[in-house]
Amino acid sequence: LILFSPLMLLIALAIKLDSPGPVLFRQKRHGFNNQEVEIFKFRSMYTNKLDYEAKNLVKKDDPRVTRVGRFIRKTSIDELPQLLNVVFKGDVSLVGPRPHAVHAMAANQLYDEVVDGYFARHRVRPGMTGWAQVNGWRGETDTPDKLQQRVEHDLYYIENWSMLFDLYILAITPFALTKTENAY
Repeated sequence: LILFSPLMLLIALAIKLDSPGPVLFRQKRHGFNNQEVEIFKFRSMYTNKLDYEAKNLVKKDDPRVTRVGRFIRKTSIDELPQLLNVVFKGDVSLVGPRPHAVHAMAANQLYDEVVDGYFARHRVRPGMTGWAQVNGWRGETDTPDKLQQRVEHDLYYIENWSMLFDLYILAITPFALTKTENAY
C-alpha cells in the first residue's frame, strides 16, 4: 500500500481532473464462502453511468468509460484500491480468484447459471490477481466459454494452492498486464 500510494495519488488526481464525482467506486462482490464483500476500485466511468450491479458488461469503446478510465482499466490500475480491502478489511487477498460482482451476467444469465459448480471458486478468499488473469482470462465475460475458462483456472488454483504458487502468480502478474487485448 505504501509502495503504490504515490501512483494512487496521481491516479486519484487524474480522475478528479477528468470528470466530476468520487475517486473511488464501491461494488458488492462475492467473497469467501459466498459472502458479499464491498470492494474498492478507482472510478473509471462517468458518475451518472455507473453500473453497481454489473448488469451491463463494459465493451470496447464503451461510452460510459472516461478517458482516464480507459487507461486505468486497460492497465488494471483501477484495481489498486483493493489493497485497502487486503490491508484494512482482510476480505480480499493479493492472490486468489477475482471477486465477481454479485449480479454479473454472461450471455444474459447469472454466472452461477452459466457454469456448474461456479460457487466452488468461493472456497478461498478472492484476490487482486489470480491464475485465470495471468493466463489471459481477464476482462469481458460476455460468453459462457470465457466464464467457463476463468472458473476452470480458478478451481485449478484452489486445488493446487501453495505459497510458492502465490509468489509465482505475483511475479508474473506485471508481465500478464501487458497483454491488454481483453481489457477495456
